[in-house]
Amino acid sequence: MVSPAPVTPAPSGIRRIVAASLVGTTIEWYDFFLYGSAAALVFNTLFFPSSDPLVGTMLAFLTYAVGFAARPLGGIVFGHFGDRVGRKKLLVVSLLMMGGATFAMGLLPTHASIGAGAPVLLTLLRLVQGFALGGEWGGAVLLVSEHGGERHRGFWASWPQAGAPGGNLLATGVLALLAAVQSEEAFLAWGWRIPFLLSGVLVVIGLWIRVSVSESPVFLEARRKAEAAAAAGARERPPVLQVLRTGRRQVLTAIGTRLGENVSYYVLTAFLLVYVTAHLGLPKSDALNAVLIGSAVHFVTIPLWGALSDRIGRRPVTLIGAVGTAGWAFAFFALLDTRSFPVIALAVTVGLLLHGAMYGPQAAFLSEMFDTEVRYSGASLGSQLASVIGGALAPVIAVELLKDYDSSVPVSVYLCLTALVTTLTVLVAKETRGRDLAEAAQAAALPRQGSRDPVAPAG
Repeated sequence: MVSPAPVTPAPSGIRRIVAASLVGTTIEWYDFFLYGSAAALVFNTLFFPSSDPLVGTMLAFLTYAVGFAARPLGGIVFGHFGDRVGRKKLLVVSLLMMGGATFAMGLLPTHASIGAGAPVLLTLLRLVQGFALGGEWGGAVLLVSEHGGERHRGFWASWPQAGAPGGNLLATGVLALLAAVQSEEAFLAWGWRIPFLLSGVLVVIGLWIRVSVSESPVFLEARRKAEAAAAAGARERPPVLQVLRTGRRQVLTAIGTRLGENVSYYVLTAFLLVYVTAHLGLPKSDALNAVLIGSAVHFVTIPLWGALSDRIGRRPVTLIGAVGTAGWAFAFFALLDTRSFPVIALAVTVGLLLHGAMYGPQAAFLSEMFDTEVRYSGASLGSQLASVIGGALAPVIAVELLKDYDSSVPVSVYLCLTALVTTLTVLVAKETRGRDLAEAAQAAALPRQGSRDPVAPAG
């Protein structure tokens, strides 16, 4: 029996879906990255006071890591219901949870007011953030991937990925603006709360845009078949159990593919703030403005890398970023040590440009590894486990290495090794470009007439 061709929306339709996903992911990443910037610049003083600035910073980054620990659980829960009731509904829930937690952070009393209760409350809200973001990524990229056609999936699916630098750009920009117009005392007293409270306004905007999009036609067709099979007496396994039973290889491939990308991003953005301010003794505005410039370039170039993956494949583009990052790991800190703002901005920008080569094709790459019935669960599980192993620990490990060795060389080695793990993973992975997402993995493995290249089985 021949499966019906997936419905591909008109260009205006896919653009509306991309816009909704991009706005939503930008807002949620704004909330998530705002915490990382505040952990490096504010929370170490207000919530984790210590005689050693690096110790306070490391404690703040540990709560930053706690948010990552909740992301796999969020990926499993959101993935389960996203594979059962739809991508769109879960995206609305994740946006509300993330925005509510971030807004509440802006109202928290500090350590000076209530003592140890302050970091406990901060950590609990960080857990909510991580849980919500664990479900956001999979839903956003799948909604676009499943609406888009095969030829341009890498390009369209990379736009929600651009929400990461978009959110970082927004968070860093607000903090940089406040740092520029406020004294240090005013910023620490109340100014830092403004970006967190602003999240409430952004969530309202995001919801207004997100509720207007349609559900994925690929998902709707898969659910119709699943319900028909269930009516005939077939037993439907929970999606995450199906992934663990038949998709372990894909999950491991997703983890390895994301590891170097994840570590590099948080070293280039979160740890950079600590290195430039605490180690080099430069103003925090230098670090924030360097990240601003790099994030702007990052935002623009991620879709270009995604488009390139439509032409030459997901693997070659990812390898460009992974191999480049392994080499740049050493040049990066050498350039920071010049203490020249233009050179620091160049170091961050090149690093994020290489990161984009790994990150741009990633949405399509991971989406194409899994079948529709388990795609939300599989992509979210692999992606978020990598976030725990990579992004959660990257700033903590980097700060500890800097504290122990008083040198950037161990941090460079750490960054280089994780990029090499991604390089090796992608070298042995199977190319997925050109897969029809409506087909099962076994059918997708067969060459189709007129196809540019056969797609290897996902299982």
